Amino acid sequence: MISDVEKQTEATLVHHLQAMSVDDILSDYTEDSVLFTPNGPIRGLVGLRAFFEAFTKNATPDMMAAYQMVRQDVGGEIAYIVWKAEPFVLLATDTFVVRNSKIMAQTFTAYMPS
Repeated sequence: MISDVEKQTEATLVHHLQAMSVDDILSDYTEDSVLFTPNGPIRGLVGLRAFFEAFTKNATPDMMAAYQMVRQDVGGEIAYIVWKAEPFVLLATDTFVVRNSKIMAQTFTAYMPS
């Protein structure tokens, strides 16, 4: 049986993955949210906006068309995804900590050929 917390986590993840604009993406975060990246943590809505604006600017239509979810798991407040968009992103993972329908913490890493 799926708990209410898992349902809330999954609903937040689905919204995040289907978001079509930076504003829509940011609606899943709060000023206290943090995104951990290979380049260091990004904190708060201003930093997250800059990250997602750069990410979406660099996400070409070809890359978006190549996007494929490899795995998606939810357990309690934690969601984990593995995805790729070959040949642009060979493998990427994100882990989300969701509380009260907001992403409070997220990790992101991707392997992209040079």
